[in-house]
Amino acid sequence: LDKGVIAGGEKIYSLYCATCHQKDGKGASGRFPPLAGTDWVVGNKKRLIGVLLNGLEGNIVVNGESYINAMPQHSFLNNAEVANVLTYIRQNFGNHASEISAEEVKSLRETQNDLK
Repeated sequence: LDKGVIAGGEKIYSLYCATCHQKDGKGASGRFPPLAGTDWVVGNKKRLIGVLLNGLEGNIVVNGESYINAMPQHSFLNNAEVANVLTYIRQNFGNHASEISAEEVKSLRETQNDLK
């Protein structure tokens, strides 16, 4: 049953994420951080959802390496698409983290909208 979810997430990843984070999720040293083996991906779900919805700018440290770049927001993706691509990332590239549901994305998106 999860096969379609992963395929959808993989397709979204290939379209929007792989250019910077690479097909293998290892990123590009000094330019784009890895998605493999990092707490940014397998850690706090809300932070990860927020990064995808809002983008990220400024200095961050991932696996001991500093990255100063901008990631564009992807709030144009619907809740299911965000959940699918983040679940794909959390369960591939050597990562073994729980899935993210469309309901979790919806809840965070609504909370953020309430703050505006």
